Amino acid sequence: MTNLAQTPLSERLRSLVDTVQHNERTLRRFQDVELRLIGAQDFASFLDTLFRHLPQEFSLASVTLWLDDRAPMLLELLEPNALDALDLPNLKTSREAGFAAQALCGDGRPWLGRPHEVADDALRVLFGDAPAQGPLRGPATEPASAILLPLAAGTSVSGYLCLGSDDPARFGAGMATDILERFASIVTASLDNVAHRERLKQLGMTDSLTGLANRRYFDERLREEVMRAVRYRVPVACLFIDIDGFKRINDTYGHPTGDRVLAAVAACVRQQVRLGDTVARYGGEEFAALLQGDRADALTVAERVRLAVERLDVTDDHGTHIALSVSIGVAARVVNCAPAEAMSLGQTMMQEADRAMYQAKRNGRNRIETIVEAGGEPAVR
Repeated sequence: MTNLAQTPLSERLRSLVDTVQHNERTLRRFQDVELRLIGAQDFASFLDTLFRHLPQEFSLASVTLWLDDRAPMLLELLEPNALDALDLPNLKTSREAGFAAQALCGDGRPWLGRPHEVADDALRVLFGDAPAQGPLRGPATEPASAILLPLAAGTSVSGYLCLGSDDPARFGAGMATDILERFASIVTASLDNVAHRERLKQLGMTDSLTGLANRRYFDERLREEVMRAVRYRVPVACLFIDIDGFKRINDTYGHPTGDRVLAAVAACVRQQVRLGDTVARYGGEEFAALLQGDRADALTVAERVRLAVERLDVTDDHGTHIALSVSIGVAARVVNCAPAEAMSLGQTMMQEADRAMYQAKRNGRNRIETIVEAGGEPAVR
């Protein structure tokens, strides 16, 4: 009697353990793909991870990526000649495919189901001409089930990722999609990161000492981000960062040590901002960061940067520790003006951040200050 009562419980526990172990293995496999995406040095390796590694890792029949070629950071990536050179039918940019994907994900949520149930025109543009990519590659076939994931940053959708399976039950209504939605957010951020790297290569806008973007590139990104902020009425912020007493460091320890300080601070700042944010060496010992967020977000990032630099362990040629700190100015805006006025507003933000940084210098260094409003007095934080 006891054994009979215990058997179902034992089976349930074993089944629960099996499910947990399966989920852990799935998460590890997703993390492996995500690390490949984040570490992609160029667009070709990013696409190779999506179109070759991902379907092999998860036994997918197909992976299709649609990108909006009007998105500012994708203009160079999706230039027609570049697309022809890649020769990837699973990479789509047609307006027709974009409209079809948008209709299926009308509420901004993933769409799951059987492709043959959607309208013929959507079926054709989303699934009609992409070859199978799984372990058994073959001629173009419609997957038995699929999930369509929006690639969204805030309210802006830059594309859609479609995963297809030969199993009709793999992607269906009621299925939990939280892991796949998280994966889509990693794809979005990685795509933005790759676009930044490609732009730096194409325009030669890298500072050779620190590996950061240079001022020319930063000014171009400022223009793009302000235009995006105008379009979507979202906040944008910038930090102006200056290494305290840098001339004294050069004079005391020598220029090679000064170069090490610059490289260390540059890496430190880069580590404290998000993947899609822009950090540049603006000139000399000055750095600038362009952030997607409001003043409160920018102040939080600025404080992370200040503390991280203060904790840096940089030594001179004899092993002597060099105390480092930075003064940071913060400016932020919700851009609510005509596009023609936006660029002057971007320059105004940079001037405000610059003034706030100098105010931080005057008030004792190793601190953060911000301009409360255009023409207002700096507010000490």
